[in-house]
Amino acid sequence: MKTLYTLVLAILIISCDNSEKKDTAILSKSVGNINTLQVVSTNDLWNGEVGEEIRKYFAAPTDGLPQDEPLFSMNQMPPNAFSGFARKSRIILYARLGDENKVSVAKDSYAKPQTIAYLTGQTKEDIIELLALKHKQIIDVFHDSEIKERQRRTNVDPIKPDSLKERFGVSLTMPSAYRVAHKGDDFYWMRKDLKSGSTNILVYEVPLNMIGKDSTIIGDIIRVRDSIGGSLLPVEDEGHFQTEKAYAPFLFTTELDGKFAYETKGTWDVKDQFMAGPFLNYAVKDSAKNRYLILEGFTYAPSVRKRDLQFELESILKTAKIE
Repeated sequence: MKTLYTLVLAILIISCDNSEKKDTAILSKSVGNINTLQVVSTNDLWNGEVGEEIRKYFAAPTDGLPQDEPLFSMNQMPPNAFSGFARKSRIILYARLGDENKVSVAKDSYAKPQTIAYLTGQTKEDIIELLALKHKQIIDVFHDSEIKERQRRTNVDPIKPDSLKERFGVSLTMPSAYRVAHKGDDFYWMRKDLKSGSTNILVYEVPLNMIGKDSTIIGDIIRVRDSIGGSLLPVEDEGHFQTEKAYAPFLFTTELDGKFAYETKGTWDVKDQFMAGPFLNYAVKDSAKNRYLILEGFTYAPSVRKRDLQFELESILKTAKIE
């Protein structure tokens, strides 16, 4: 009997382990366009002040675009409809009333990859307060998740220009639809043709002393991109590629491949021509080589929404590996 008991217990343990592994293994792939957020909440919450607050933060205009486009394209459904295929969305915000005030994040609950942020409040006012306190952290989590998804899609058919690493000591992974428009000691230019326009990546370097500190930073970065980028990029009819003067760019600090970097988002135009679009610029501090490595992505796509085009460029620039 003792031997039989031991055998049965062993079988149960193995069955439990295999069941857990199976549950993880059978998770289906998540679905959804890039930057599409599924919101789960009762219609009462969505149509009231809670919904207004959600839209205020998660549908806020994306920084650095010439026209307003929301951070996320949102769809809402009530909790009783959140089942089956609806649970396969890649990023989900779940707002609900409950016994506590809490924000939590779950990964790969119903599909993979998947990120669900739960907002639980005892009252509507509590949910609104949680949104005010935690919206940035939640947005950052969703943003990082979508960057990884965009990079995963790129890795299905990627290219890595070898000569870029040889000249500037940096490698980038990008979709195979990109081609090299120019490569040389002065700068490197890669572009992807669209039905109307193109997305572009520029790589060049400047001495460390060309970008100062504190109050001069944004002015120095603009001067660098206007003088260097403007002189390098060929523009028809003797035009000049420059930072749009009517709108102040957004400036942030970040890291790229573990190195300090200034991140600038804004719009560019061509002087005296009807050409303009958004840009994303990283000035990466590389003290070992006494330089700022400049990595920039910009889009020219008239009459086309540009949020996801710029997002793809951001995902490419964030693959940078710097020697």
